[in-house]
Amino acid sequence: MIIFRYLLGEVLKSQLTVFVILMTIILSQRFVKILADASEGELPGQLVMSIVALKLPQLAVIILPLSAFVGVLVAYGRIYADSEMTVLHSTGVSEWYVARITLSLSLLLALIAGAVTLYISPWATEKEYQLLEKADASAGLFSLVPGRFQHTSNEKAVIFVHDINRNGELSKVFVAQNSGQGGQENNPAHAIVYAQVGKVTEDATGAQQLELAQGRRYAGEGKTAAFEVTEFGRYQIQIREQEVEQRRRKLGSLPTAELMQLDSNEAVAEWHWRIAISLSIPLLTLIAVPLSRVNPRQGKFGRLMPALLLYLGYYALLIIARSALEDGTIPAILGMWWLHALALILGMVLIFRNRSSAQRFQAWLAGRN
Repeated sequence: MIIFRYLLGEVLKSQLTVFVILMTIILSQRFVKILADASEGELPGQLVMSIVALKLPQLAVIILPLSAFVGVLVAYGRIYADSEMTVLHSTGVSEWYVARITLSLSLLLALIAGAVTLYISPWATEKEYQLLEKADASAGLFSLVPGRFQHTSNEKAVIFVHDINRNGELSKVFVAQNSGQGGQENNPAHAIVYAQVGKVTEDATGAQQLELAQGRRYAGEGKTAAFEVTEFGRYQIQIREQEVEQRRRKLGSLPTAELMQLDSNEAVAEWHWRIAISLSIPLLTLIAVPLSRVNPRQGKFGRLMPALLLYLGYYALLIIARSALEDGTIPAILGMWWLHALALILGMVLIFRNRSSAQRFQAWLAGRN
C-alpha cells in the first residue's frame, strides 16, 4: 500500500503540474486574442471573462491526454534516474504491477475527460455561441468607440464619433458612404455627412438607423470636382437591415444524446472523436510506463522527446481518421477503433517484451527459425 500511494502520488503531482503549465500557456494566448478583439470593438468588454471561462472545457479536452502522458514520463523518469525503481524491482515490484497502478489513476482521468468531452464541452460551446450571437445582436453603432473610425455592421459606411454622452447621444459625427450604398435610391457614388449630433435607433425587426441632426451632406460622382451640398435638420442612415442571423451551429456544440441520433458522416466522426479523447488516456498511460524506463546516466528526460514524437504521431492519426470518417473514406462501423487497437497492442508489446515469458517466446521463435 505504501508503494501504491507513493507511485500514484508522484504521477498525480507530475500530471497536475503539466496540466496547469500547459493550461496557463494556452489560456494566456487565447485571452490575449480575445482581449485584442474586445479592444478593437469586435467583442463587448463585459463578455471577455465569460468567453474565456467557456473556453476552459474545450482546452481541457486537448490538454488532459497530453498532461496524463507527459506526467507519467516525468514521474517515472525521475524514479528510474534516481535508481528508486531498481530498488522496487529488487523487492519484487514488476513493471506490470507499476503499469496496473498507473492505469487505475488513468481510468479515473478518463472518466473525468469523458464527462468533459461528452457533456461539459458541448454545453460550453453552445453557451459561447449564444453569447457571441447576443454580442452581434447588440453590435452596430451601439458598440461605437469615440475617437475611432469604425465600419457599420452592414459594412456600408465608415463612422467617426467625437464623443458619446451617458444618454447615448453622439456629438460631431462623421459618416463616409461609398458606391451608392447609403441605403437610399438615386444615391451618388460617394457621400460625406457631418452632423453636430446624432443617435442610434432600432425598430422591432432589429434594423438599426443612425439619425443625424444639424449637419451637411456632401455628395458627388468622384470623377469630377462637382459636389452637391445639402444642409439638413434631420438625416437618417440605415446601418443594419435585419436581425443578425443565427450562427451555424457546429456539431461540437450538440449534446451527445442529440449527436447520436444523427446519421451523417460528420456526426459519426464527432462522436468517435469525443470517445477517443477519454479512451486515449489509459492507452497512452500503457505506452508511457515502459517508455519512461531510462538509465541513470540518461537523466529523467532521456526518453521524453521520442515519447512526445510518438504521442504527436498518435494524435495526428486520430485527426486524420476523423477527417476520413467525415469524408466517408473509413466506414462508420470501423471508426477509430482500429487506432485504439494499435495503441493497445503497442502498449502491451512494450510492457511484456522484457518479461521472462516474452523472452522465452522470442527464444522459441529464434530456435524454430
